[in-house]
Amino acid sequence: MKAIENGREWVDAYVKGKGDTLAEVARGLRQLMKKTVPGVRESVNPWKIPTFDSNGPMCMFMIGKNHVTFGFLRGTSLPDPAGLLEGTGKNLRHMKLRKPEDLREPALKKLIHEAARLNKKEPMEGMKVKSAKGRKT
Repeated sequence: MKAIENGREWVDAYVKGKGDTLAEVARGLRQLMKKTVPGVRESVNPWKIPTFDSNGPMCMFMIGKNHVTFGFLRGTSLPDPAGLLEGTGKNLRHMKLRKPEDLREPALKKLIHEAARLNKKEPMEGMKVKSAKGRKT
């Protein structure tokens, strides 16, 4: 599968087609990411999931019926003292955003900063961490 070109335009259309409250949450999340991580890029992975990239894929989101799932691709490696993250996967952890006010949670911004810091320290290439020697691990 190939990633979708013009990711930002695709994500704009994806968000526009959802209910008012969840579309507002998704728009707010996109703004928060742009403010929190300078140079963050939006893309769409081959499975048609909107993704935020900073030194490789970092976070993703999906709009469901009752919430926006905001996932951290390396969530198990992030400190989460506020206990915001859910999930049982090997790497991915997520949180459910139900209303725009959820985006004001201070611990959310800290998680985003930590995810960006981790990707800067150990860049991701696809779903694999790129080692210092250039080999995927």
